[in-house]
Amino acid sequence: MEIKSESQARTILLVDDNSDTRQLTEMFLNNFGYEVDSAESACEALTRFSPNQHLLVLTDNSMPGMTGGEMAKIIKSRSPATPIVMCSGNPPKDCSAIDVVIRKPTYLLAIKDAIDQLLAF
Repeated sequence: MEIKSESQARTILLVDDNSDTRQLTEMFLNNFGYEVDSAESACEALTRFSPNQHLLVLTDNSMPGMTGGEMAKIIKSRSPATPIVMCSGNPPKDCSAIDVVIRKPTYLLAIKDAIDQLLAF
């Protein structure tokens, strides 16, 4: 197993309109060495997203304004190699821009495991 140095930031863009879910997920992932940049809407996430900074996007689907599925298509058009994990009780019918869909309710460990596998850490 390769050990990553502290200088190699493992930053995830977390997108969820539920502040409690967002904060809990952020704290959980921080405990495993991930830096989490969070946004409360898909529109905010699109303005913050940078493929040079964010290794992965973790999103909900059902959000006001723009769904996580719609945001995923835009992110993939900007950065096809960026993995997108969706954790949602209501995933979109078209998941072509999403690498992994995890249905809610779920455990935070299932989300971490999916992220670890996609990033091969």
